[in-house]
Amino acid sequence: MDIDNKIKKILEDGLSLNHFEVKDFTGRHLNHQQHDGGFHLEAIIVSDNFENKSLIDRHKIVYGLLGDLLKHEIHALSMKTLTPEEWNNN
Repeated sequence: MDIDNKIKKILEDGLSLNHFEVKDFTGRHLNHQQHDGGFHLEAIIVSDNFENKSLIDRHKIVYGLLGDLLKHEIHALSMKTLTPEEWNNN
């Protein structure tokens, strides 16, 4: 299973996921001196679970769900965490 499907499955199991997309920027980092493996990703995550949550709390939710992947497979994750209303107004 590829990384975006792994992430999506984990998020679907833990959140009411309305929308998910991920971009892989790992290729930009392969020649960097500090690159020690792992994916460099940028994600948009839309969920009802983010209602009335601060940005920090939203990210904590996602980090909590992806914990094991962040330890081993994901080196860097940039994310936008939005409610469905924020997504629709975007």
